[in-house]
Amino acid sequence: MRWIASPWALRRAGIAGMNWRNAELIAEQNPRRFYPRVDDKLLTKKLAQAAGIAVPELYAEVRTNHDAADMREILQTLDDFVIKPAHGAGGEGVTVVVGRSGEMFRKASGALIGEDALTHHVSNILSGMYSLGGRPDTAMIEQRVIFDPLFERITHQGVPDIRTVVYRGVPIMAMVRLPTRLADGKANLHQGAVGAGVDIGSGTLMTGIWQNAPTEHHPDTHNRIAGLQIPQWERLLELAARCYELTGLGYLGVDVVLDAYRGPLMLELNARPGLSIQLANRAGLRTRVGTVDSDAPHGAPAPARVAFAMDAFRSAATA
Repeated sequence: MRWIASPWALRRAGIAGMNWRNAELIAEQNPRRFYPRVDDKLLTKKLAQAAGIAVPELYAEVRTNHDAADMREILQTLDDFVIKPAHGAGGEGVTVVVGRSGEMFRKASGALIGEDALTHHVSNILSGMYSLGGRPDTAMIEQRVIFDPLFERITHQGVPDIRTVVYRGVPIMAMVRLPTRLADGKANLHQGAVGAGVDIGSGTLMTGIWQNAPTEHHPDTHNRIAGLQIPQWERLLELAARCYELTGLGYLGVDVVLDAYRGPLMLELNARPGLSIQLANRAGLRTRVGTVDSDAPHGAPAPARVAFAMDAFRSAATA
């Protein structure tokens, strides 16, 4: 599909721009008093656990440098884990450890890191080095997700995640973010990951986008992206839809990982999801927002909202 730069043409095609997103979605749908429910990953996790929404297990939370001094005790029983800032953004400050090599820890990139370096990294998190606004932060040590082998042929080292945009409780668009060598194994489009559009109706991957250009293949594995079908798709969409009640936010990005053993796990929430998902799907958010406003079963439970979405936003190519 050829993208036309004219603002009028993009609006006609239903493409949401930044100004429209900020004014009509974020400002109108997202009360600021609810932002801590998504900006604080530790709070998000605890709210999700209380609501029965599956998340990676939390091993420890480190709030002070005194706690960080006890890292040896915290890590002595762990072989693989993730360290992340509770208020981080864009994947910054996240360290993934996949195993041990003697006294050293092996990161997802293959590099070795010592306990002292991990303790120093935690201290940096506490100082606010990776937090929004540079405020003092909390370090979370949690379960490392073992991603479903479905994605092995189209990812590089890291864990792919599935971003679903939820509007007024209805999943309206989704994409899989596939780690690449350029992104250092992270599933972050701004750092060089691939975004692959997903048909809401079936969970089937469509074409992708890499560095803002269309792509049919993963840049590192060279395997074709389109055609893979995400298992437990309806369950995954219901998990995303339930995050509407969890947060009270009408425009929400829900990041889910597909664990090989536990199935869909909610990883993070975002009150300001970006617009690149439209490029990955070759479709406009604005059109789908209009469909939800006029036709969706507002006030219905999550399964009914998901059923509506799967019918309304099914791709003709996979129908």
